[in-house]
Amino acid sequence: MDIKNPLYKNQGIHVVLALFTVENGKFKVFLIQRKNEPFKDKWILIGGACYNNEDVDSAMKRELLEKTGMKDIHFQMFNVYSKPDRSPVCRMIAIAYLGVIDCNRVKYLKETTKTQDADWFEISHIPELGYDHTEILGDSIEFLKKKIFDSAILKDLFPKYFTLPDIHNAYESILNKKIDRRNFRKRLLQKNIIADTGMVQEVAGKKPAKLYKFV
Repeated sequence: MDIKNPLYKNQGIHVVLALFTVENGKFKVFLIQRKNEPFKDKWILIGGACYNNEDVDSAMKRELLEKTGMKDIHFQMFNVYSKPDRSPVCRMIAIAYLGVIDCNRVKYLKETTKTQDADWFEISHIPELGYDHTEILGDSIEFLKKKIFDSAILKDLFPKYFTLPDIHNAYESILNKKIDRRNFRKRLLQKNIIADTGMVQEVAGKKPAKLYKFV
């Protein structure tokens, strides 16, 4: 590597987080509205530039805290975006992450020094996004859809114990289609994603509902 080669200059790293939830049967993503250029006033996914003295996971945690006030959110890397023109400032390679949380258990800042608003948006009502975040959002949704039947990726969306209707409704919201409940339960148990706890949830006037947990 010849560090004097001009083709190496003016490059940086973005970290970007697609943070999802399901609220009242609606599949949503968290967006922030930029206060500064580039893309002033545009909505984007959570993120920013990585400092030279931090790794990308640390950068993502810092950006999450600075832009939203949220912390202790579990996320995982799912893709890299490297088009030379994805940022108008300089060459910025994006490391993309995905996370799922219960929106009722977290608080967030509506405004920071670099953002003027923040909110949860239904996937069916997403505004025009800055950078290449429309592409990143679309890819993250497809990644999530593929992972929910093979992993416990939705674990942070639920309390420790939950009923089958709770998780069934979440899966239908994310996949945007009806799922046969009997086959759904069988599939998750066979995949060893959830387990029957042997406990039940008492509901007044109704048959007690079995409680499950993620394995």
